[in-house]
Amino acid sequence: MRVGAFVLAGQFPGQGQREALRRAIRTAEVAEESGLDAVWLAEHHFIPYGVCPSATTLAALVLGRTHRIGVGTAVSVLSTTHPVALGEQAALLHLTTGGRFTLGVGRGGPWVDLEVFGTGLRAYEEGFPESLDLLLRWLREPAVGADGEQYAFREVPVVPRGDEFLDGVAADGPPIVVACVSPRGVRLAAERGLPMLLGMHCGDEEKAEMVALWRRTALAAGHSSEAVAGADHVSMGVLQVADSRADATQTLLKAMPGWLRQGLDAYVTVDGRQRAMRDPRAYAEQLCALHPVGPPELCADLLAASAERTGIDRFAFLVEGSGELTSTEENVRRLGEEVLPRCR
Repeated sequence: MRVGAFVLAGQFPGQGQREALRRAIRTAEVAEESGLDAVWLAEHHFIPYGVCPSATTLAALVLGRTHRIGVGTAVSVLSTTHPVALGEQAALLHLTTGGRFTLGVGRGGPWVDLEVFGTGLRAYEEGFPESLDLLLRWLREPAVGADGEQYAFREVPVVPRGDEFLDGVAADGPPIVVACVSPRGVRLAAERGLPMLLGMHCGDEEKAEMVALWRRTALAAGHSSEAVAGADHVSMGVLQVADSRADATQTLLKAMPGWLRQGLDAYVTVDGRQRAMRDPRAYAEQLCALHPVGPPELCADLLAASAERTGIDRFAFLVEGSGELTSTEENVRRLGEEVLPRCR
């Protein structure tokens, strides 16, 4: 079982943006010190829900400050990023860190980001498959050209090559995971043989159904049974360690609703469409009920049960739900020192 920290760099009420980013970086450092397997960094624009606008840039900083731990994006948004530019960044991080970088990509949402970055609503609604395929080609071929609806350019050499040998061993470039929130996304990832990153709003039953659909689709697309069985999906959630379940829940319910309220309310749609915002308190309570929140023994038991139900043994947990640096550091240390030994 592999467990990592999911870092949103959330700006909680009363905090500055620098404080949120400092907590994010320190969380990654403590995650390595505490024996976690990975750190997953989120990317958002123009909202306090998360104040990191470039997951790859923050990943580069974290990779430079650590030595062992894997670092991934969760996720880099393809709807507002040129896939070649993202591919170049991913290859650079992959090669210069000896393969410690994982590129997580997603479709994003119908937000004003599409207007600001000039990609438009079509990039979100229809363009994700073309962007993903161009990204994959860039990371796997020596030269790439494009003749699609979004991207058209003459063939150019790929520099640096993400699929170069690492320490004498053949490599396929940085590992890639795809954020999936619907059957459409699951099928798209499965057809390409790419593992999924499943969000923290989903329970084990829904994640198990998505894994089953992924497997059926991947086999039908011609992927080998060995590759399908070995797919390295990632299950995301929330984790808070305390001496009792009541104490852990209280910590999260004290801080998360206010952060969720100001963060989620800041989303602006690009076309003025109405959207229903989750009730912040109810959502925080739902997350506490779905995920490992409580004493170390309970957290370990819930982790094992989730792996058994879903078939996923790689996790990424939001650990900054208290909104405080000291509390977040303690949470990460207890995860590494008290929960993980019980899982392994």
